[in-house]
Amino acid sequence: MGLFSRKKKVQKIDFDKTGKRPVIRASICTGEQVAGFKDVKNGKFEDLMVIRTEEDRKLFMEMYDVKEEELKKEY
Repeated sequence: MGLFSRKKKVQKIDFDKTGKRPVIRASICTGEQVAGFKDVKNGKFEDLMVIRTEEDRKLFMEMYDVKEEELKKEY
């Protein structure tokens, strides 16, 4: 354990939890995954970050304070 081995603190970002729900969109062909929010009323998807690894998914969940059971995957 070195002097600089501390984990960086992630800044929390708020979003409209009543009007939007967290979603990971995955391509059937390429397997590319994009995390973002889907509007409940009109179904419009707002992409925020590309998910390449499990660490990326965990970072998205930590940044937006999303729980595992709230995050859905769509194809």
